[in-house]
Amino acid sequence: MCKNNDMELIEVFSGKIMEAEIVKSLLENAEIDSFLKDEFMGSIAPWYSSQGGSGSVKVIIRSNDKDKAILIIEDYTKNINIEH
Repeated sequence: MCKNNDMELIEVFSGKIMEAEIVKSLLENAEIDSFLKDEFMGSIAPWYSSQGGSGSVKVIIRSNDKDKAILIIEDYTKNINIEH
């Protein structure tokens, strides 16, 4: 059995459901396939979803898209911090 590291799934972001949805959309606009993990917990109990916490919603991508995704997420978080 051959393991292909390009197909390994990794978490690139965790936070509240709305933030995770925005990040997922930004990644998809950059042609990076992604999906949300634990999104139902973020919808059912949003007060339980904190950034990086046990109830946070995670954005998952393929490992070969990591570098491009990190740049997009860093730009997003930088812009959020400027607005606040």
